[in-house]
Amino acid sequence: MVGIPPADRLPSSRQEAAPVPFEHGGRATEGHAARSHGDPEGVSVVRGISHDSSWLRWLPGLKTLLRYEPSWLGHDIVAGLVLATMLVPVGIAYAVASGLPGICGLYATIVPLLAYAVFGPSRILVLGPDSALAAVILGIVLPLSGGDPQRAIALGGLMALVSGTVLILAGLARLGFVTELLSKPIRYGYMNGIALTVLISQLPKLFGFSVESTGPLRDLWAIGGAILDGRTNWVALAIGLGTLATILLLRGNRRVPGILVAVVGAVLLVSLFDLADRHNVSILGSLPQGLPSFAFPWIRLDDLVPVLIGGCAVAMVSFADTSVLSRAYAARMHTAVDPNQEMVGLGAANLATGFFQGFPISSSSSRTPVAEAAGARTQLTGIVGALAIALLLLMAPDLLRNLPNAALAAVVIASAIGLFEITDLKRIYQIQRWEFWLSIACFAGVAVFGAIPGIGLAIVIAVIEFLWDGWRPYSAILGRPAGVEGYHDITRYPEAHRIPGLVLFRWDAPLFFANAELFRERVLAAVAESPTPVRCVVVAAAPVTSVDVTAADALTELDEALLAQGIELRFAELKDPVKDKLRRFGVFDRFGETRFSPTIDAAVSRFHRQHGEA
Repeated sequence: MVGIPPADRLPSSRQEAAPVPFEHGGRATEGHAARSHGDPEGVSVVRGISHDSSWLRWLPGLKTLLRYEPSWLGHDIVAGLVLATMLVPVGIAYAVASGLPGICGLYATIVPLLAYAVFGPSRILVLGPDSALAAVILGIVLPLSGGDPQRAIALGGLMALVSGTVLILAGLARLGFVTELLSKPIRYGYMNGIALTVLISQLPKLFGFSVESTGPLRDLWAIGGAILDGRTNWVALAIGLGTLATILLLRGNRRVPGILVAVVGAVLLVSLFDLADRHNVSILGSLPQGLPSFAFPWIRLDDLVPVLIGGCAVAMVSFADTSVLSRAYAARMHTAVDPNQEMVGLGAANLATGFFQGFPISSSSSRTPVAEAAGARTQLTGIVGALAIALLLLMAPDLLRNLPNAALAAVVIASAIGLFEITDLKRIYQIQRWEFWLSIACFAGVAVFGAIPGIGLAIVIAVIEFLWDGWRPYSAILGRPAGVEGYHDITRYPEAHRIPGLVLFRWDAPLFFANAELFRERVLAAVAESPTPVRCVVVAAAPVTSVDVTAADALTELDEALLAQGIELRFAELKDPVKDKLRRFGVFDRFGETRFSPTIDAAVSRFHRQHGEA
């Protein structure tokens, strides 16, 4: 394959800290307010996202460049150099964790940073290899590559192309809202499952041996067997645990880069004491010299379907994480966020890295704070970081050749630990037990079946959860309680007065194909249970936000059934857009204008006038 380093030059030898808390800041409403928080474009960004229809709207980086101020340059350069010290070890670690050669992690760092600097809307968001994606990528690359580095690179590259294409198309179609359909418990469930999967996948490297991966729980069993068989390399384990402890102890310290300190320490230990030769400690090896070259990732035809599925799964996970992080930093900087442009920027970065021997990437909740703390003003920080890594590959590719794989495993494990969400799940358990168990089901799906099937299960559960309230919504028969204004549910107010001959029925959901028959059944049941003979049914329809053809036909059938009993069907508070749909379906003309009242009181007054009831 063109542009891929020879196999003999490739090393044989893989998350992020806890997400940044979301701060509700709101968007800037005045240019000076935005600039006071470091916004390069001020209010022009806010207005540009909403109203700029020119081609420049899709290139936020160029818009920033046109308004770049010289005073930002020093901050961006320093922040970029600081960021580069973290990007190198993390990029290599996540590449190895994803089943690809370590060099691909640097390629997948350089190219996306450059692409996002042009297409990304966030001014300091840092993109690159991500531990949250490692399990998904590994689940595709490992079984299909058969240990061939070149095939692994091609598989990872095509997954990035698929992910990038999906994200760009979704962004252009303005589908940035789709990740909001995944509830918090479901997101926690699959991310906890992915974190466990990533952690388990790194344990063999930490202990200094290898096992054949057959699934998270079975891998755990195999790891336990290998430990009992005495296959542990105690020197490698000591290095890995020391690296992990250093990272965890220094986590949150913005003055001391824990990952850099830990990795440099591990390299020095291996180099000074010749641990690779004396104690058989597995190391990264030399990186290929030079920059990534363009290469289309050709794969076998029978590998295409799993790669397509994996690419789509990666797109969902990466945008879910990126959208949360992007909103957090937009609120912090008092600027607007455009989820559709965020999709385009993330997609462009994935598409670019797919053509340059990279693999799918996402935003980073651990590297972005590093850029922020170092004083980043714009995406020039990412460009400086990318150029610094490029210089490393050109001038000193052997600098990290003695980096032990156990230390790389520790970097990934530390990030995987940061992915676990426990505290908020405890709160959810206390306030909504069924959503807690929903999260556990998603977690178990990923842990038992692996990342790809588990994410698929999470999506299915999310759809079911989303539709459940619509399938079996709440409904109520209304009465007028003494001393309380308005009409209310008689199950909450058993002494509420019910008007003889009138059933007030409220339906708390849109009317559509899945609940249309249930609506009909509940209205007829309300009529049958009425303590007095019914002359009229009024549907309190304020909660009905939509209606489809099936539901419209069900209304016609219900009207016919009620008319057969001498009962008139009416509606109160039905919204005009829903009425418009009924007009298109021909149902409104059947009922006539007089059967629709603006309020429940108006409908009750009409009933009194017609039937003379007091």
